[in-house]
Amino acid sequence: MCLLMHDVEALKPSNTGWLIADVVADTSAFGWSRTAVEAELPALLSDPQWQPFLVFPGEYAAPERVVDAVRVTDGKRPLFVLLDATWTEARKMFRKSPYLDSLPVLGLQPEQLSRYRLRRSTRDDHLCTAEVAALCLELAGDQRAADALNAYLDVFSQHYLAAKAPRAVDLNDELHQHLQAFL
Repeated sequence: MCLLMHDVEALKPSNTGWLIADVVADTSAFGWSRTAVEAELPALLSDPQWQPFLVFPGEYAAPERVVDAVRVTDGKRPLFVLLDATWTEARKMFRKSPYLDSLPVLGLQPEQLSRYRLRRSTRDDHLCTAEVAALCLELAGDQRAADALNAYLDVFSQHYLAAKAPRAVDLNDELHQHLQAFL
């Protein structure tokens, strides 16, 4: 996974990008800026061991860039590039990052609506970053990691909402038991 994080997104307590890094060992994170690119990002994107895919709704990309499946050749491993931001910010990042223009756009078609309840998009089909990453892991054939990330997101969301209420969390409930199976 490669997270490209907008401005203060990494500092938001409701950010789910960090959950991905906790589950997927090969995760890199970079701050996004309209005017500058961290030198390590282009190096990662051009590393011959990876086949990068920019994960973003296909409706925003030229049709010839859009792919709906993960196909890698020459022994490469898929590298999913996720724009970690609000939807408004992510659209801006997509448009204003010319160094991503050569990447195929993996346009996911999720069958489920978002479970993310910490911040809301105006559209129920917009997923949070961790939900998108879990779908990518499924496409790459790593169902166990996808399930672990989904379980982690559920527990994270429960704790976040309980802290806002405030109310206690049962650490032995079904969500925690499900997550425990992956630890």
